[in-house]
Amino acid sequence: MRKVIYAINGTLDGCFGHTDGAPPDDDAMEYHINLLRCVDTLVFGRKTYQLMVPYWPDVLKDPSDRKEDHEFAREFVSKKLVVFSRTLPSTDQENTKIVRGNLRDEILKLKQEPGKDILLGGLNIPSQLIELGLVDEYRFMVLPIIAGQGKRLMEGITLREKSRLKLMESRIFQSSGCVALRYQKN
Repeated sequence: MRKVIYAINGTLDGCFGHTDGAPPDDDAMEYHINLLRCVDTLVFGRKTYQLMVPYWPDVLKDPSDRKEDHEFAREFVSKKLVVFSRTLPSTDQENTKIVRGNLRDEILKLKQEPGKDILLGGLNIPSQLIELGLVDEYRFMVLPIIAGQGKRLMEGITLREKSRLKLMESRIFQSSGCVALRYQKN
């Protein structure tokens, strides 16, 4: 069965907004590229999808972007995208499927399909999947920033019980001060 992996960048004070800063060094970017190589399906809500597309496909068209950005973009556009939305009317991306149905049922169906693992991005859809107990692995990139305000994971979600996680890996990126943490559900 395929794993559902949730990956996100966050600040030291637990904010997960896209304006709080991206991993600033090549090693941290390579970490994200390698994560993309382990999956073949990306799952987003509408807002995250509209942040990622057309941004990453457009990076491939700009020769002035960094080599690491091009590698990430190349990996990104090669993946199947599943977007959960009731408001997104359509998409011109042929590798994208818009799902309006039951989140739990769709994810369970995806987990049963053959292929590589499934990667979640954003906050809303992953928070709901955490509440449903459907996230198998967590990858947090902690940025050396105190944002003071911003969106947080699990806002508006109440867990029935605490989830115990097992630390599988930690990695420090010396030049940027970022820390990558990988946890697995017990």
